Amino acid sequence: MDRSIALRGLGTLVLGTALAGCASVAPVRYSELASSAYLADDRSDASGRVPYRYSTSVDWRSYRKVILEPVVVYRGKDHQFGDISDQDKATLATTMQTRFAERLRSRFALVRERGPETLRIRLTLTGAVTNTPVLGTLSRFDMAGAVYNGVQAARDGEGMLTGSVIYSVEIFDASTTRLLSAYVTRQYPGAYDIKASVGALAAANAGIDKGADALMAQLN
Repeated sequence: MDRSIALRGLGTLVLGTALAGCASVAPVRYSELASSAYLADDRSDASGRVPYRYSTSVDWRSYRKVILEPVVVYRGKDHQFGDISDQDKATLATTMQTRFAERLRSRFALVRERGPETLRIRLTLTGAVTNTPVLGTLSRFDMAGAVYNGVQAARDGEGMLTGSVIYSVEIFDASTTRLLSAYVTRQYPGAYDIKASVGALAAANAGIDKGADALMAQLN
């Protein structure tokens, strides 16, 4: 078979698979979240990373300490884990706990006791998508993939055949237990992040890092 024809065939296959996959991972208002009834469409988020949000007027600089609860793996029927194993879910939850704690520690004192000037943050892992082996990486070099990923990179969109992580963040005032902010987010690496395309959970892990940075941007 002519090499150029084979490459075009691969590109068409990769693109078709990617478009089919992208349509199946849109987050929902997970029914068993404590904040579910408060969440509304976040029309200010053009990227689609944060489709649902609840917010109040908060002076985040008035908080100096934070309680980070152990990350919860969501068990509701509307979860979006697909066929991801319990072991991989646990691995992602552990990674979330570590990475978010690291980021929070740069701004807050991490504590265990409720008190004044203290936030309480609950992270719930609600879904994840693994990378597509081999094709996910090849799509960064294939012509059809390069076009698609170029468009996605320009709009901060998701790369072809790339995994992602989906989770909720709920932020409370630790003293009053009042819900201050909540959102559901789907995080993924940059469309041309080749390193994040290698390994089943690499993209989800990169998404966790992006999500932790996004939370800190909100709280600073």
